[in-house]
Amino acid sequence: MLENFDVLKIRNDFPELSRTVHDRPLIYLDNAASTLKCRPVIDALNAHYSNEAANIHRGVHYLSEMGTIKYEETRKSIQHLINARNDYEVIFTKGTTESLNLVASSYGRKFLKKGDQILLSTLEHHSNIVPWQMIAEEVGAEVIEIPVNDLGEIDLTAYKILLNEKVAIVATNHISNSLGTINPIAEMIKLAHDVGAIYVVDAAQSISHEKIDVQNLDCDFLAFSSHKMFGPTGVGVLYGKEDLLNEMPPYQGGGDMIDVVSFEKTTYNTLPHKFEAGTPHIAGVIALKAAIDYINEIGLDTIKAWEHELLEYATEQLSKIDGLKIIGTSKEKTSVISFTMEGAHPHDIGTLLDRQGIAVRTGHHCTQPLMKRFNIPATTRASFSVYNTKEEVDALVAAIIKTKEFL
Repeated sequence: MLENFDVLKIRNDFPELSRTVHDRPLIYLDNAASTLKCRPVIDALNAHYSNEAANIHRGVHYLSEMGTIKYEETRKSIQHLINARNDYEVIFTKGTTESLNLVASSYGRKFLKKGDQILLSTLEHHSNIVPWQMIAEEVGAEVIEIPVNDLGEIDLTAYKILLNEKVAIVATNHISNSLGTINPIAEMIKLAHDVGAIYVVDAAQSISHEKIDVQNLDCDFLAFSSHKMFGPTGVGVLYGKEDLLNEMPPYQGGGDMIDVVSFEKTTYNTLPHKFEAGTPHIAGVIALKAAIDYINEIGLDTIKAWEHELLEYATEQLSKIDGLKIIGTSKEKTSVISFTMEGAHPHDIGTLLDRQGIAVRTGHHCTQPLMKRFNIPATTRASFSVYNTKEEVDALVAAIIKTKEFL
Protein backbone atom coordinates (compact mmCIF):
# COMPACT_ATOMS: atom_id res chain seq x y z
CA MET A 1 0.00 0.00 0.00
CA LEU A 2 1.30 3.47 -0.87
CA GLU A 3 2.32 5.55 2.13
CA ASN A 4 0.60 8.92 2.61
CA PHE A 5 -1.69 8.29 -0.34
CA ASP A 6 -5.23 9.45 0.41
CA VAL A 7 -7.52 8.25 -2.36
CA LEU A 8 -10.59 9.63 -0.55
CA LYS A 9 -9.08 13.12 -0.63
CA ILE A 10 -8.51 12.76 -4.36
CA ARG A 11 -12.05 11.50 -4.90
CA ASN A 12 -13.37 14.65 -3.27
CA ASP A 13 -11.73 16.64 -6.08
CA PHE A 14 -14.02 14.99 -8.65
CA PRO A 15 -17.63 16.15 -8.17
CA GLU A 16 -19.08 13.54 -10.52
CA LEU A 17 -18.05 10.74 -8.16
CA SER A 18 -20.65 11.93 -5.66
CA ARG A 19 -23.58 11.29 -7.99
CA THR A 20 -25.74 8.20 -8.40
CA VAL A 21 -26.66 6.23 -11.51
CA HIS A 22 -29.82 4.10 -11.49
CA ASP A 23 -30.03 4.81 -7.74
CA ARG A 24 -26.56 3.37 -7.20
CA PRO A 25 -23.34 5.23 -6.35
CA LEU A 26 -21.42 5.84 -9.57
CA ILE A 27 -18.41 3.57 -10.10
CA TYR A 28 -16.59 5.04 -13.08
CA LEU A 29 -14.32 2.53 -14.83
CA ASP A 30 -14.22 4.01 -18.33
CA ASN A 31 -11.11 6.10 -17.85
CA ALA A 32 -9.37 4.87 -21.01
CA ALA A 33 -12.17 6.52 -22.99
CA SER A 34 -12.17 9.75 -20.97
CA THR A 35 -11.29 10.71 -17.42
CA LEU A 36 -13.57 12.62 -15.09
CA LYS A 37 -12.84 16.31 -14.48
CA CYS A 38 -11.27 17.59 -11.30
CA ARG A 39 -12.54 20.69 -9.54
CA PRO A 40 -9.56 22.93 -10.49
CA VAL A 41 -10.32 22.28 -14.18
CA ILE A 42 -14.01 23.03 -13.72
CA ASP A 43 -13.13 26.19 -11.79
CA ALA A 44 -10.70 27.32 -14.52
CA LEU A 45 -13.35 26.89 -17.21
CA ASN A 46 -15.91 28.77 -15.15
CA ALA A 47 -13.46 31.58 -14.33
CA HIS A 48 -12.59 32.13 -17.99
CA TYR A 49 -16.16 32.24 -19.22
CA SER A 50 -17.30 34.33 -16.25
CA ASN A 51 -14.52 36.92 -16.17
CA GLU A 52 -12.10 36.68 -19.10
CA ALA A 53 -14.03 35.64 -22.22
CA ALA A 54 -12.31 37.33 -25.18
CA ASN A 55 -10.32 36.26 -28.20
CA ILE A 56 -6.55 35.91 -27.95
CA HIS A 57 -3.31 36.76 -29.76
CA ARG A 58 -4.61 39.61 -31.94
CA GLY A 59 -6.27 41.88 -29.39
CA VAL A 60 -4.56 44.76 -27.59
CA HIS A 61 -7.21 45.21 -24.90
CA TYR A 62 -6.85 43.89 -21.35
CA LEU A 63 -9.07 40.79 -21.63
CA SER A 64 -7.41 39.64 -24.85
CA GLU A 65 -3.95 40.14 -23.42
CA MET A 66 -4.80 38.28 -20.20
CA GLY A 67 -6.29 35.39 -22.18
CA THR A 68 -3.22 35.25 -24.41
CA ILE A 69 -0.90 35.11 -21.40
CA LYS A 70 -2.84 32.25 -19.80
CA TYR A 71 -3.17 30.38 -23.10
CA GLU A 72 0.58 30.54 -23.68
CA GLU A 73 1.25 29.56 -20.06
CA THR A 74 -0.41 26.23 -20.87
CA ARG A 75 1.95 25.77 -23.81
CA LYS A 76 4.89 26.32 -21.45
CA SER A 77 3.37 23.89 -18.96
CA ILE A 78 3.14 21.19 -21.64
CA GLN A 79 6.71 21.91 -22.72
CA HIS A 80 7.86 21.14 -19.18
CA LEU A 81 5.54 18.14 -18.83
CA ILE A 82 7.02 16.34 -21.85
CA ASN A 83 10.45 18.05 -21.75
CA ALA A 84 10.22 19.57 -25.22
CA ARG A 85 13.24 21.64 -26.22
CA ASN A 86 11.08 24.65 -27.17
CA ASP A 87 7.55 25.76 -26.32
CA TYR A 88 6.82 26.48 -29.99
CA GLU A 89 7.22 22.76 -30.71
CA VAL A 90 3.88 22.34 -28.90
CA ILE A 91 0.89 22.70 -31.25
CA PHE A 92 -2.70 22.88 -29.97
CA THR A 93 -5.31 20.82 -31.82
CA LYS A 94 -8.79 19.44 -31.13
CA GLY A 95 -7.45 16.10 -29.90
CA THR A 96 -5.16 13.16 -30.60
CA THR A 97 -7.12 12.33 -33.73
CA GLU A 98 -6.56 15.76 -35.26
CA SER A 99 -2.91 15.73 -34.21
CA LEU A 100 -2.32 12.43 -36.03
CA ASN A 101 -4.28 13.63 -39.06
CA LEU A 102 -2.16 16.78 -39.10
CA VAL A 103 1.07 14.78 -39.30
CA ALA A 104 -0.29 12.32 -41.86
CA SER A 105 -1.69 15.07 -44.05
CA SER A 106 1.01 17.74 -43.75
CA TYR A 107 4.20 15.71 -43.33
CA GLY A 108 2.91 12.74 -45.31
CA ARG A 109 1.70 14.71 -48.30
CA LYS A 110 5.03 16.54 -48.63
CA PHE A 111 7.54 13.80 -47.84
CA LEU A 112 5.95 10.42 -48.59
CA LYS A 113 6.43 9.07 -52.09
CA LYS A 114 5.34 6.07 -54.11
CA GLY A 115 6.78 2.83 -52.77
CA ASP A 116 7.42 4.15 -49.25
CA GLN A 117 6.29 2.02 -46.35
CA ILE A 118 4.42 3.02 -43.19
CA LEU A 119 4.60 0.60 -40.26
CA LEU A 120 1.68 0.45 -37.81
CA SER A 121 1.11 -2.11 -35.08
CA THR A 122 -1.96 -4.32 -34.70
CA LEU A 123 -2.59 -2.50 -31.39
CA GLU A 124 -3.41 0.82 -33.03
CA HIS A 125 -6.55 2.85 -32.49
CA HIS A 126 -8.37 3.60 -35.74
CA SER A 127 -7.20 7.22 -35.49
CA ASN A 128 -3.64 5.97 -35.93
CA ILE A 129 -4.56 3.71 -38.86
CA VAL A 130 -7.07 5.48 -41.09
CA PRO A 131 -5.16 8.77 -41.62
CA TRP A 132 -2.11 6.79 -42.75
CA GLN A 133 -4.21 4.67 -45.08
CA MET A 134 -5.71 7.81 -46.60
CA ILE A 135 -2.37 9.46 -47.30
CA ALA A 136 -0.81 6.17 -48.45
CA GLU A 137 -3.56 5.73 -51.02
CA GLU A 138 -3.06 9.31 -52.18
CA VAL A 139 0.71 9.09 -52.70
CA GLY A 140 1.12 5.39 -53.51
CA ALA A 141 2.76 4.37 -50.23
CA GLU A 142 2.09 1.06 -48.44
CA VAL A 143 0.79 0.50 -44.91
CA ILE A 144 2.30 -2.59 -43.26
CA GLU A 145 1.19 -4.19 -40.00
CA ILE A 146 3.57 -4.92 -37.13
CA PRO A 147 2.11 -8.07 -35.51
CA VAL A 148 1.49 -8.71 -31.83
CA ASN A 149 1.90 -11.95 -29.89
CA ASP A 150 -0.72 -13.83 -27.85
CA LEU A 151 0.00 -11.67 -24.79
CA GLY A 152 -0.87 -8.53 -26.74
CA GLU A 153 2.74 -7.38 -27.04
CA ILE A 154 4.37 -6.02 -30.19
CA ASP A 155 6.52 -8.71 -31.80
CA LEU A 156 9.91 -7.00 -31.75
CA THR A 157 11.55 -9.71 -33.82
CA ALA A 158 8.98 -9.19 -36.57
CA TYR A 159 9.38 -5.41 -36.23
CA LYS A 160 13.12 -5.64 -36.78
CA ILE A 161 12.59 -7.78 -39.88
CA LEU A 162 10.06 -5.29 -41.30
CA LEU A 163 12.43 -2.36 -40.92
CA ASN A 164 14.27 -1.54 -44.15
CA GLU A 165 15.27 1.45 -46.26
CA LYS A 166 11.75 1.70 -47.71
CA VAL A 167 10.21 2.43 -44.30
CA ALA A 168 9.58 6.17 -44.06
CA ILE A 169 7.27 6.32 -41.04
CA VAL A 170 6.59 4.18 -37.98
CA ALA A 171 3.51 5.16 -35.96
CA THR A 172 2.46 3.33 -32.80
CA ASN A 173 0.75 4.02 -29.54
CA HIS A 174 2.75 4.21 -26.33
CA ILE A 175 0.03 2.33 -24.45
CA SER A 176 -2.78 0.31 -25.99
CA ASN A 177 -6.23 1.69 -25.25
CA SER A 178 -7.75 -1.78 -25.62
CA LEU A 179 -5.32 -3.96 -23.68
CA GLY A 180 -3.19 -1.61 -21.58
CA THR A 181 0.03 -2.94 -23.14
CA ILE A 182 2.97 -0.59 -22.59
CA ASN A 183 5.07 -0.67 -25.75
CA PRO A 184 8.89 -0.44 -25.71
CA ILE A 185 8.87 2.74 -27.78
CA ALA A 186 12.35 3.92 -26.77
CA GLU A 187 13.89 0.86 -28.39
CA MET A 188 11.48 0.98 -31.32
CA ILE A 189 12.25 4.64 -32.02
CA LYS A 190 16.00 3.99 -32.12
CA LEU A 191 15.51 1.06 -34.51
CA ALA A 192 13.31 3.19 -36.78
CA HIS A 193 15.88 5.99 -36.86
CA ASP A 194 18.60 3.48 -37.76
CA VAL A 195 16.87 2.94 -41.12
CA GLY A 196 16.07 6.63 -41.61
CA ALA A 197 12.38 6.51 -40.66
CA ILE A 198 10.57 9.04 -38.50
CA TYR A 199 8.56 7.87 -35.48
CA VAL A 200 5.10 9.13 -34.48
CA VAL A 201 3.89 8.32 -30.95
CA ASP A 202 0.21 8.19 -29.99
CA ALA A 203 0.46 9.07 -26.29
CA ALA A 204 -3.28 9.46 -25.64
CA GLN A 205 -3.30 6.61 -23.13
CA SER A 206 0.07 7.28 -21.53
CA ILE A 207 0.09 11.01 -20.87
CA SER A 208 -1.54 10.76 -17.42
CA HIS A 209 0.06 7.42 -16.49
CA GLU A 210 3.72 7.58 -17.53
CA LYS A 211 6.49 10.17 -17.44
CA ILE A 212 7.25 11.21 -21.01
CA ASP A 213 10.50 12.86 -22.08
CA VAL A 214 10.41 13.55 -25.81
CA GLN A 215 14.09 14.51 -25.92
CA ASN A 216 15.15 11.31 -24.20
CA LEU A 217 12.84 9.21 -26.38
CA ASP A 218 13.95 11.16 -29.47
CA CYS A 219 10.49 10.73 -31.01
CA ASP A 220 9.75 12.92 -34.01
CA PHE A 221 6.09 13.56 -33.22
CA LEU A 222 3.91 12.85 -30.18
CA ALA A 223 0.15 13.33 -29.83
CA PHE A 224 -2.23 13.33 -26.89
CA SER A 225 -5.61 14.64 -25.68
CA SER A 226 -6.59 16.83 -22.76
CA HIS A 227 -9.71 14.84 -21.90
CA LYS A 228 -7.72 11.72 -20.97
CA MET A 229 -5.73 13.63 -18.35
CA PHE A 230 -8.63 15.19 -16.35
CA GLY A 231 -8.81 18.17 -18.74
CA PRO A 232 -11.55 19.48 -21.05
CA THR A 233 -12.69 17.79 -24.23
CA GLY A 234 -11.92 19.38 -27.58
CA VAL A 235 -8.26 20.10 -26.82
CA GLY A 236 -5.30 18.12 -28.07
CA VAL A 237 -1.56 18.50 -28.39
CA LEU A 238 0.92 17.70 -31.11
CA TYR A 239 4.60 17.84 -30.28
CA GLY A 240 6.95 17.88 -33.24
CA LYS A 241 10.66 18.47 -33.67
CA GLU A 242 11.30 22.04 -34.75
CA ASP A 243 13.08 21.20 -38.00
CA LEU A 244 10.30 18.88 -39.13
CA LEU A 245 7.53 21.33 -38.25
CA ASN A 246 9.32 24.11 -40.12
CA GLU A 247 9.52 21.97 -43.26
CA MET A 248 5.82 21.02 -43.18
CA PRO A 249 3.10 23.05 -44.91
CA PRO A 250 0.13 24.34 -42.88
CA TYR A 251 -2.64 21.85 -42.21
CA GLN A 252 -5.46 24.42 -42.39
CA GLY A 253 -5.76 27.98 -43.64
CA GLY A 254 -7.35 30.89 -41.80
CA GLY A 255 -6.67 33.50 -39.18
CA ASP A 256 -3.53 33.63 -37.05
CA MET A 257 -1.60 31.12 -39.18
CA ILE A 258 -0.64 33.75 -41.75
CA ASP A 259 2.13 36.32 -42.09
CA VAL A 260 0.99 38.35 -45.10
CA VAL A 261 -2.08 37.63 -47.23
CA SER A 262 -2.57 38.92 -50.75
CA PHE A 263 -4.43 37.55 -53.75
CA GLU A 264 -1.06 37.02 -55.40
CA LYS A 265 0.58 35.06 -52.57
CA THR A 266 0.20 34.28 -48.88
CA THR A 267 3.11 33.73 -46.52
CA TYR A 268 2.75 31.83 -43.26
CA ASN A 269 3.34 32.59 -39.62
CA THR A 270 6.14 31.12 -37.52
CA LEU A 271 5.75 28.14 -35.17
CA PRO A 272 3.50 27.30 -33.46
CA HIS A 273 0.93 29.60 -35.05
CA LYS A 274 1.43 28.18 -38.55
CA PHE A 275 -0.57 25.12 -37.45
CA GLU A 276 -3.19 26.87 -35.30
CA ALA A 277 -5.69 28.37 -37.73
CA GLY A 278 -8.76 30.15 -36.39
CA THR A 279 -10.07 30.78 -32.91
CA PRO A 280 -9.05 27.86 -30.66
CA HIS A 281 -10.75 26.34 -27.64
CA ILE A 282 -9.33 29.08 -25.45
CA ALA A 283 -11.04 28.12 -22.19
CA GLY A 284 -10.17 24.46 -22.73
CA VAL A 285 -6.49 25.17 -23.26
CA ILE A 286 -6.35 27.43 -20.22
CA ALA A 287 -8.09 24.77 -18.10
CA LEU A 288 -5.66 22.12 -19.36
CA LYS A 289 -2.94 23.84 -17.35
CA ALA A 290 -5.06 23.29 -14.23
CA ALA A 291 -5.18 19.57 -15.09
CA ILE A 292 -1.40 19.43 -15.56
CA ASP A 293 -0.86 21.27 -12.28
CA TYR A 294 -3.18 18.77 -10.60
CA ILE A 295 -1.25 15.79 -12.01
CA ASN A 296 2.05 17.35 -10.96
CA GLU A 297 0.72 17.99 -7.47
CA ILE A 298 -0.15 14.31 -6.98
CA GLY A 299 2.94 13.16 -8.89
CA LEU A 300 3.03 10.82 -11.86
CA ASP A 301 5.05 8.29 -9.85
CA THR A 302 2.31 8.19 -7.23
CA ILE A 303 -0.43 7.93 -9.86
CA LYS A 304 1.38 5.10 -11.61
CA ALA A 305 2.03 3.22 -8.37
CA TRP A 306 -1.62 3.40 -7.20
CA GLU A 307 -2.98 2.43 -10.59
CA HIS A 308 -0.57 -0.51 -10.74
CA GLU A 309 -1.80 -1.62 -7.32
CA LEU A 310 -5.37 -1.47 -8.60
CA LEU A 311 -4.41 -3.36 -11.77
CA GLU A 312 -2.78 -6.21 -9.84
CA TYR A 313 -5.68 -6.46 -7.41
CA ALA A 314 -8.34 -6.35 -10.13
CA THR A 315 -6.49 -8.89 -12.27
CA GLU A 316 -6.25 -11.28 -9.33
CA GLN A 317 -9.91 -10.92 -8.38
CA LEU A 318 -11.33 -11.07 -11.92
CA SER A 319 -9.23 -14.13 -12.73
CA LYS A 320 -11.15 -16.05 -10.06
CA ILE A 321 -14.43 -15.75 -12.00
CA ASP A 322 -15.21 -18.92 -13.95
CA GLY A 323 -15.63 -18.31 -17.67
CA LEU A 324 -13.96 -14.88 -17.60
CA LYS A 325 -10.93 -14.52 -19.86
CA ILE A 326 -8.64 -11.50 -19.75
CA ILE A 327 -7.52 -10.41 -23.22
CA GLY A 328 -4.07 -8.84 -23.13
CA THR A 329 -1.66 -10.08 -20.48
CA SER A 330 1.47 -8.17 -21.39
CA LYS A 331 4.36 -8.20 -18.92
CA GLU A 332 4.40 -4.40 -19.08
CA LYS A 333 0.88 -3.10 -18.66
CA THR A 334 -1.10 -0.16 -17.32
CA SER A 335 -4.46 -0.09 -15.55
CA VAL A 336 -6.70 -1.49 -18.30
CA ILE A 337 -8.40 -4.88 -18.22
CA SER A 338 -10.30 -6.16 -21.23
CA PHE A 339 -12.16 -9.42 -20.88
CA THR A 340 -14.68 -11.75 -22.43
CA MET A 341 -17.22 -13.90 -20.61
CA GLU A 342 -18.22 -17.34 -21.78
CA GLY A 343 -21.83 -17.30 -23.01
CA ALA A 344 -22.30 -13.53 -22.65
CA HIS A 345 -21.95 -10.72 -25.16
CA PRO A 346 -19.90 -7.74 -23.93
CA HIS A 347 -22.76 -5.33 -24.70
CA ASP A 348 -25.11 -7.32 -22.45
CA ILE A 349 -22.50 -7.30 -19.69
CA GLY A 350 -22.00 -3.56 -20.04
CA THR A 351 -25.73 -2.86 -19.94
CA LEU A 352 -26.29 -4.95 -16.82
CA LEU A 353 -23.26 -3.45 -15.08
CA ASP A 354 -24.63 0.01 -15.85
CA ARG A 355 -27.89 -0.91 -14.09
CA GLN A 356 -25.70 -1.54 -11.04
CA GLY A 357 -24.07 1.88 -11.32
CA ILE A 358 -20.84 0.68 -12.92
CA ALA A 359 -19.57 2.39 -16.06
CA VAL A 360 -17.36 0.24 -18.28
CA ARG A 361 -16.72 0.30 -22.02
CA THR A 362 -17.87 -2.44 -24.39
CA GLY A 363 -17.20 -3.00 -28.06
CA HIS A 364 -14.15 -3.08 -30.30
CA HIS A 365 -12.70 0.11 -28.73
CA CYS A 366 -11.82 1.49 -32.19
CA THR A 367 -9.32 -1.36 -32.58
CA GLN A 368 -11.02 -3.72 -35.00
CA PRO A 369 -7.76 -5.20 -36.38
CA LEU A 370 -6.80 -6.12 -32.80
CA MET A 371 -10.16 -7.79 -32.20
CA LYS A 372 -9.63 -9.76 -35.41
CA ARG A 373 -6.17 -10.81 -34.18
CA PHE A 374 -7.73 -12.36 -31.08
CA ASN A 375 -10.70 -13.72 -33.04
CA ILE A 376 -13.29 -11.92 -30.93
CA PRO A 377 -15.94 -9.34 -31.89
CA ALA A 378 -15.56 -7.19 -28.78
CA THR A 379 -14.53 -7.06 -25.14
CA THR A 380 -15.72 -5.52 -21.91
CA ARG A 381 -13.09 -3.07 -20.69
CA ALA A 382 -12.60 -1.78 -17.17
CA SER A 383 -10.00 0.98 -16.94
CA PHE A 384 -8.84 2.55 -13.71
CA SER A 385 -7.61 5.98 -12.68
CA VAL A 386 -6.05 7.47 -9.58
CA TYR A 387 -9.47 8.12 -7.99
CA ASN A 388 -10.62 4.49 -8.17
CA THR A 389 -10.50 2.16 -5.17
CA LYS A 390 -10.16 -1.51 -4.33
CA GLU A 391 -13.69 -1.38 -2.94
CA GLU A 392 -14.86 -0.41 -6.42
CA VAL A 393 -12.95 -3.38 -7.82
CA ASP A 394 -14.80 -5.62 -5.34
CA ALA A 395 -18.10 -4.10 -6.45
CA LEU A 396 -17.19 -4.74 -10.09
CA VAL A 397 -16.39 -8.39 -9.36
CA ALA A 398 -19.63 -8.88 -7.44
CA ALA A 399 -21.62 -7.22 -10.22
CA ILE A 400 -20.01 -9.40 -12.90
CA ILE A 401 -20.83 -12.54 -10.91
CA LYS A 402 -24.42 -11.34 -10.53
CA THR A 403 -24.56 -10.52 -14.25
CA LYS A 404 -23.17 -13.94 -15.14
CA GLU A 405 -25.85 -15.64 -13.06
CA PHE A 406 -28.55 -13.54 -14.70
CA LEU A 407 -27.35 -14.31 -18.23
